[in-house]
Amino acid sequence: MTAPPQLTVEQLRADIAAGTVDTVIVAFTDMQGRLQGKRIHAQFFLDTVLGHGTEGCNYLLAVDVDMNTVDGYAISSWERGYGDMMFDLDLATLRRTPGQPYSATVQCDLSWLDGSGLVRESPRSVLKAQVEAAAELGLAGFTGTELEFIVFEDSFDQAWDRRYQGLTGANRYNVDYSILGGTRVEPLLRDIRNEMYAAGVTVESAKGECNLGQHEIAFLYDEVVRTCDNHVVYKNAAKELAARHGQSLTFMAKFDEREGNSCHIHLSLRGTDGGIVFADDEREGGRSAVFEHFVAGIQTRLRELTLLYAPNVNSYKRFQPGSFAPTAIAWGTDNRTCALRVVGHGAGLRVENRVPGGDVNPYLAVAGMLASGLHGIREEIELEPAFEGNAYASDKDRVPSTLAEARDLFAASDFARAAFGDDVVDHYAHAAEVELTAFNAAVTDWERVRGFERL
Repeated sequence: MTAPPQLTVEQLRADIAAGTVDTVIVAFTDMQGRLQGKRIHAQFFLDTVLGHGTEGCNYLLAVDVDMNTVDGYAISSWERGYGDMMFDLDLATLRRTPGQPYSATVQCDLSWLDGSGLVRESPRSVLKAQVEAAAELGLAGFTGTELEFIVFEDSFDQAWDRRYQGLTGANRYNVDYSILGGTRVEPLLRDIRNEMYAAGVTVESAKGECNLGQHEIAFLYDEVVRTCDNHVVYKNAAKELAARHGQSLTFMAKFDEREGNSCHIHLSLRGTDGGIVFADDEREGGRSAVFEHFVAGIQTRLRELTLLYAPNVNSYKRFQPGSFAPTAIAWGTDNRTCALRVVGHGAGLRVENRVPGGDVNPYLAVAGMLASGLHGIREEIELEPAFEGNAYASDKDRVPSTLAEARDLFAASDFARAAFGDDVVDHYAHAAEVELTAFNAAVTDWERVRGFERL
């Protein structure tokens, strides 16, 4: 297989000298899964930032989605003076910026200026800690994320001005797997696929989904940090490219009463030497004990880690019976009614977490799966028999139904505190509290329609 083009520092130097690159984006991923950072003049990047990094305000990990400063975070506050943190370049992430021909992008870790180490609350740091924990067991994680979105014919500005009411989907009917339906949106989908390939990501396919204008573009799995880096670049690029086409798109978990946007996460382990650890032809079903313990760990800890898979108020609107979004914490072999679906065989054997929606922060979700799966391996947790039939109608434990429930479970979890640390758990539990407070103070359209005249 021919690999997509990769951008090296040497090639970047040559492109800057030739005038084909004049801007370098230095970015990290925030709590909400968004790219934040700076655009730096290319020559200044080479002369200064390449060797020393750059800085940014630590409030970027202590704000809500509207970028409002929020009290209650230990790492950043008015009392602490809202100081800076270092953007430490990870040159392995250097790539051409999708949709911006004169630009390159490099992603970063965050560290404290006093040299005390990484900002542990940063999503990339949370995942890297679990990568290190896996390596201590001689294991490495590989993942793929299947991210859905809904495309609208209205521009982002038009959608904002209309308060996101009365938008026109790019398809008028269900186009799941429809070639004709995909053709209606192909100019945008093609642009996204080709720009992501030019940015170093292996593109697999695009397909229609069920909601009106809903589509999915799939990319080849990769090492877990690399996949999450690609995920957030893709999510940002898709929005920018939609805007260039005069359209808009959303990754909201649940935009309307029809099908929501999922982000199914496929995860497997290998040995750090590349060896296969999930498959075992000598055992029934071809699944190793390591695999079974791993899945059992994820299942056992799913309820208390749901906050990492479903981080927003809106996330919980997806979990409806018969919707292809899970409600039951069960695992099954190729059973889409379960929260955990086991698919593949041999080297391709993996577990799919069907809980996350399109609004998920991939670093946190994959970190949660790794932490709980490794726990299952360490403790040799026994995997219950695969669920057969309709898990929606089962008596299995349920996925939390609200952000408040998930927040409480996460904050009270001794397992989460042992796996991630009190600082990380308190940080993200507080982020959920911030969202709940904002939501509970809001007056919604549903309330106006229901109560304006009739109550």
